[in-house]
Formats: sequence, C-alpha cells, structure tokens
Amino acid sequence: MSNNPSFVLRKIEDVAYEERPIPDIKDDEVLITVKKTGICGSDVHYLVHGRIGDFIVENPMVLGHESAGIVHKVGSKVKHLKVGDRVAMEPGATCRVCDDCKRGRYELCPDIVFAATPPYDGTLARYYPIPADLCYKLPDNLTLEDGAMMEPLSVAIHALANTAGLRANQSVVVFGAGPVGLLCMAVARALGASRVIAVDIVPSRLEFARTYAATETYTPPKLEPGETRPAYSVRNAAAMMQQLKIEERGPAGIDVVVDASGAEVSIQTGIHIVKHGGTFIQLGMGQAEITIPITTLLVKEVNFKGSFRYGPGDYQLAIALVSQGKIDLKPLVTHRFSFEQAIQAFQTTRAGKSEDGKPVIKAVISGPDVSPDDLS
Repeated sequence: MSNNPSFVLRKIEDVAYEERPIPDIKDDEVLITVKKTGICGSDVHYLVHGRIGDFIVENPMVLGHESAGIVHKVGSKVKHLKVGDRVAMEPGATCRVCDDCKRGRYELCPDIVFAATPPYDGTLARYYPIPADLCYKLPDNLTLEDGAMMEPLSVAIHALANTAGLRANQSVVVFGAGPVGLLCMAVARALGASRVIAVDIVPSRLEFARTYAATETYTPPKLEPGETRPAYSVRNAAAMMQQLKIEERGPAGIDVVVDASGAEVSIQTGIHIVKHGGTFIQLGMGQAEITIPITTLLVKEVNFKGSFRYGPGDYQLAIALVSQGKIDLKPLVTHRFSFEQAIQAFQTTRAGKSEDGKPVIKAVISGPDVSPDDLS
C-alpha cells in the first residue's frame, strides 16, 4: 500500500483521519506496518485537555503509542530484523549520549522522542518509523495484540521489578484497579509476591482484580461530611489494616505499595499502611501538587520513588513472562475496533463502558485494513 492514513488530534475534542506521507527511515531504523494499538489514558487526556503537564498539543498530532506490527522496511545497518518479522514497539527513542542514557536510566533522557507526546506523532497510522533496537520480536505463541499490550505491561514491570526491586514472598498493595494497576498485580504475582491486595472504589473493578491477579481486595469507606483528606486517610488506613490484618512491621507488614491511581487519599493511605522501611512507588498521575504525611514518611524511612515509563530490560522481561504463561494479557482486552472505528474507540474508553454497558479495561484499535478479529 502506498498510502499512510493516520488518526490525528487537531485540537481539543477535534480528531480526524488524514493522509500523511510514508515516513523515510534512517540506516538504523525500520518502518513498521502497525497492526494493533491499545488506547492509553494519556491519549484520552490529550484529546480532552490538550495537554499533560508541560506537554501541550500546539500542532496536529497522530495519537497512539501502545503498538505492535510487522517490519515493512529495514535500514541498511539493521542486522537482527527482516521484513515480515512481528514485533512489539517500544515507543520512546532516546539520545543515547546524555548522562541518564549512559548510566542506564534512559527513561529520564531529556531529549526522548516519545510517540504521541507533543510535538511528536504517534503510532495510529499505517506506518511508523522506529529505531530497530526498540523493536522486540514476538515469540510464535504471542499475538500482535499481545505485542501491543507489552507497552503498559512494561510500565508495570518497571515499577515493580526495576524500581521497587520486588522479591518473591513479599507483600504488595496496589491502589487503582485500572489497566496499569491490574498489570502491576499480575507482575507481582508472576514475581512471587505472597499477598497482592487490590484497592479501588469501584466494586466491578475489584471483582475483576480478584479473578485476575489479586489475592485480596479492599473497598475504602466514603469521606464523611467535613472530614479532611488527611484525616480520612488516617481512618482509612486504620480500617484497612484491621480488616486485612496488616501490621506496621514484620512478616504481616506491606513491603511494597504501588499507587496506580494518582488520587491524593490513595497516596496518603499508602504511606500510612506501608511497613517501616518499606517501599512506596508512585506510578499514577493525578493532581500536580498534593498533601502527604511527610513526618510519617520520614520516621518510617519509607523508600518513596517515582516510576516513569520503562527502561532497559523491561520489554524483554514483559515478553518473557507472557510467553512463559506467567502473565495472561487476553482477559484485559475487553473491546476491539477497526481503524475506521477509532473515534468510537476513544468515546468508549472515555465513557468507561460500551453502549451495551460492558466496562472497558483495554480497547485495541486495529491498523488500516486489519480486521479487529485478526489477532495474529
């Protein structure tokens, strides 16, 4: 095919299909025919708000970054890939020469070119150019849909295996049972966690989490009239610890807390329930500024860390865990759409459910001329 249809965000609440030129590639790049793309919360956020923090959509931008596809063209210096290879695509190309890149923290590169982060185009098109070393061959037992899901799974891998350094037999609490939170639970189980506790305010999400990867669930109480958020979080933490028999220290303590919600009260509660000397991972994005119990954080010597995207080895571990059957991604894909249904896909994801009332966990858009039923 000689055309390159693309799904473009022109401005807030304004998306359209456009014909874009077929990209040229450099000697160390490959051109991918994109087959499957998952919708991320950031894509919806750009659609609705036109910005995330300092990243502002000022010019039309192709959406999408959770993708997999087939190698269409290979640069002259690429030796490990060939036309026809099925690959998962890591959508952030770094400079490779800054201090962060050189010390193995390339997710912190100040010059990263990340798909569908202004001003760079994303992957919801027929073709996408990408450095060859950011493409990972998919084993025969994985589908291209699995390949697209490697992006959010790598976010969870980075948080738990890399940033938290989770070890077998440790206990984990995950606040937020959305797609990334669920994947954090799956990673924790795959790495041998003894307890994986899911926390959310939506009963249906907790029901799914329990059948998917959580060993236990917890529903927070409602905020009382006139109650401050810090006071609520102290009450919530005490109730959670009593209900689930969580201790402040020792084997019954919580080794790792992951906040995948971004909610202020979840972060506050998490600091209160993590064990002395435990680890807190901030993964979800919410308000830019919040109140936290800093003295509690200090006296407990909590290892409070941010986790951003993914780094060296995360994609490879994600593929290994899925191909070995330790993580099952298929239950998370609840809705599938053709490329021509991309607007409907975003509307459904934004609403949180389809017209038939089915809740959305992850929606996947197929590439141009690809059937949503073709998962290969």
